[in-house]
Amino acid sequence: MVTTASSPNGSASFDPYTSVLANYYTPSAYLQSDLESGLLESRRGDRLLALPEALLRGIYSGLEYETGQAARLVLRNCGRMWGKEFFRRFAQELSEYYQKPLAELEMGLFLQNLGQAWKTHGWGLIEIDWTYKDQGVLVVSIRNSPFAALTPAHFTRPMGFLEAGLLGTWFSQLTGQDLIAVQTTSEALGAKSNLFVLSTATRLKDGEAWVDSGLSHDQVLEKLLQPTPTV
Repeated sequence: MVTTASSPNGSASFDPYTSVLANYYTPSAYLQSDLESGLLESRRGDRLLALPEALLRGIYSGLEYETGQAARLVLRNCGRMWGKEFFRRFAQELSEYYQKPLAELEMGLFLQNLGQAWKTHGWGLIEIDWTYKDQGVLVVSIRNSPFAALTPAHFTRPMGFLEAGLLGTWFSQLTGQDLIAVQTTSEALGAKSNLFVLSTATRLKDGEAWVDSGLSHDQVLEKLLQPTPTV
């Protein structure tokens, strides 16, 4: 039986003694490699691609050199496409494995698979804070992100636009709403984790400008949670 517990900050966490044997993304079962052929595949036979750190650094540097400020938009759009495909595959894999639609999966099992999927793909440790869900806001924390670790040192603001695009599209697919994500803290800038706030595109339309102006995560959250003035 899968059990969950709520931490004081509202994050969903798991009993450390919870069995993970039924987790679809357990690395020993999910990752299949063949040294002779050089193939890396998922347990369904989908081809997996390992991205070397030098390539990720080159993407950051090359986009900045070629497109300047537009690199943010390019990375976010790439993240959106990546998130759409990742969600499609995630939903298909879990639906087949547990023999039920993703929407009918128990929340604890869903969250456990999501966390393990993130970790097994090498994207870090993801946690979702549901504290403000009734106010239309989610906070996602990712620790040990390779995308933050490889951010060029000269950037002075969070640059996780690729992950922001992925998270926005992923949770839009999950909730059926048009959501976007804005990164408010970054491990690359000394934070303990990479925090992303998610809400509707209308409410977060000024989110990147708030971060550009130097607002902290708490200040961005405070602005986002302010009641919308009525006309």
